[in-house]
Amino acid sequence: MSRSLSRLALPLLAVTCLSGSLVSCRGTESSRVIETQTVASYGTDYQGPRAALSIGKFTNASPYLRGIFSNGEDRLGGQAKTILKTHLSQTGRFDLMDRENLEAMNQEAGFNGDAAQIAGADILVSGQVTEFGRKTVGDEQLFGVLGRGKTQTAYSKVSLNLIDAKTSRVVHSIQGAGEFALSDREVLGFGSKAGYDSTLNGKVLNLAITDAVNKLVSSMETGEWDPSRSAR
Repeated sequence: MSRSLSRLALPLLAVTCLSGSLVSCRGTESSRVIETQTVASYGTDYQGPRAALSIGKFTNASPYLRGIFSNGEDRLGGQAKTILKTHLSQTGRFDLMDRENLEAMNQEAGFNGDAAQIAGADILVSGQVTEFGRKTVGDEQLFGVLGRGKTQTAYSKVSLNLIDAKTSRVVHSIQGAGEFALSDREVLGFGSKAGYDSTLNGKVLNLAITDAVNKLVSSMETGEWDPSRSAR
């Protein structure tokens, strides 16, 4: 009797193990909302003058992505321009003019039977990524037996020039810089292993531009630069 039960138990055990392995192979999904970085003046009450700003050229003047294998597209400068537009708008202290969608705006105005009325800017903002670079530093303890670590670091510096649209005179200049690091460590075979993280480029660029915009707002609050002098 015991032999019969054992013979029945073996197939049942195999089916159970098979079903268990199938369950363990199912994929899992996860998601989370990541809080985005904003400028220090975001959401604050401001009742002062608002100069009309338009963003001009924003170029990458650093050696990064400008080698012989580059396709000539200034992706870093374009990314910096988009970030700058967002952060200037977040301050609530400027009337920001969009010049990149003029063709679409004229088309929409035509659909409505009207002519687009494009307002002029008081200040033209010109920018450059003056410094940008990455480095990876690793270390080992007892030839890696006791542990090893790696740190990826990205650094960026940007420069902003505010130009009077009437006279082409540079009325104010600021710089912003930032550094972003990602570290991982493995000890006795346990720990994290991080590969190349391309998102560090955008994070450190955003950090440098945030610093520059914060300094711009601070210079307005201290009276170092008065936008009303350039307002029409």
